[in-house]
Amino acid sequence: MARSGSQRSGGESRIQEGGAGKPSLYQEVTERIIQELEQGRVPWVQPWGSAKAALGLPKNAATGRAYSGINVLVLWGAVHAQGFAAQQWLTFRQALTLGGHVRKGERGTTIFYADRFTPRAELERVAREGGEPDVVPFLKRFTVFNAAQCEDLPEHMLRPAPVAPQREIIPQAEAVIAATGADFRIGGDKAFYVPAEDYIRVPPQPAFFHQIDYYRTCFHELGHWTGHSSRLNRDQSGRKGSNPYAREELVAEMASAFVCAALGIVPTVRHADYLGAWLDVLREDCRAIFRAASQATKAADFVLGGKRENAPELRGAAA
Repeated sequence: MARSGSQRSGGESRIQEGGAGKPSLYQEVTERIIQELEQGRVPWVQPWGSAKAALGLPKNAATGRAYSGINVLVLWGAVHAQGFAAQQWLTFRQALTLGGHVRKGERGTTIFYADRFTPRAELERVAREGGEPDVVPFLKRFTVFNAAQCEDLPEHMLRPAPVAPQREIIPQAEAVIAATGADFRIGGDKAFYVPAEDYIRVPPQPAFFHQIDYYRTCFHELGHWTGHSSRLNRDQSGRKGSNPYAREELVAEMASAFVCAALGIVPTVRHADYLGAWLDVLREDCRAIFRAASQATKAADFVLGGKRENAPELRGAAA
C-alpha cells in the first residue's frame, strides 16, 4: 500500500486535487486500500508474525512521536511490502541532522498531512456579504525513509519495543482499561457497547478461545465508547447494515488496532463480516478512509489517556 518516491532532500510538496481526469491523492490511496480489502488483506491488521519489524506504531526516529491517521496504514504497509526491520522513519534532512544518511538509491515512502485553506475570493466575499467563508481541503505530501534505509544513525533509535506474550493477564492492558473509567459489565456471550446507557458488555475472559482476544475485544468496544456525545461525539445513530453503522465500525476496528499496537498486542480483525460494508463505504467516498483513520487515532489517544503525544493528523515528516 506504500507509495514510493525518489530520494529527495526537501521532503514536502502540496498535492493538487485531481484535474483534467487525473485522480486525486485521496482516490489513489483509497483505491490501494480497496484493492487490499478485495484481496482479503486488512491494512490495519498486518501479518506481524512474518514481518521483520517488531510490532508497534510507526514513529519518527528524530522526535519519537508516533505517526497518526492514514499514515499508520501507509507506513505499516511499507514495512511489510519492503521487508523493513524497523518502525522508525525520518526525512532525508533529519537523517543528516542525526549524523547519518539515506543510502544511495533508496526510495522513500509518501505520507500525508491534511489541511485546508481559504481562497482569497472567499475572504473578499465574506468581507462584502458577511457569513462564514468556504474552505478548500488539500493534502501535503512528505517523503520519509525507514531507518533500515539509512546508515550511521544512533544505535538507540533502532531498538524495537517488546511484544506482549500470548498470556491470560496483560498488566499494561488491564491498566489502560481501568484508567478509562468506562462502565464495563462482564458476562453473557456477546460483546457490545450501548450508547444510550453508556456501558460496555463483554464476555468473561475465560470464554474466549484465545484469551488475548478479550483485550482486543475490549479495545474495540472502547473505540465505540469514545464516540459518545460526552467524549469525541461521533455519529453513532446508524442501524446495522447502514453506511453510518459501517463507518463507525471501521473507526472502532482501527482504533482497536492502534491501541493494541501501542501496547504490544498483535491486532486482529474483530468483525471480518463487515468487510463488504467497508468496501461500499470506501467506493462511495474516497475520503472516508482518511476521515476514519483520523477519528481512530483520536479514539486510540483517548483510550490511552494521552500517553501518545497529540498533534495534527500527520505529525508531519518533521514530526
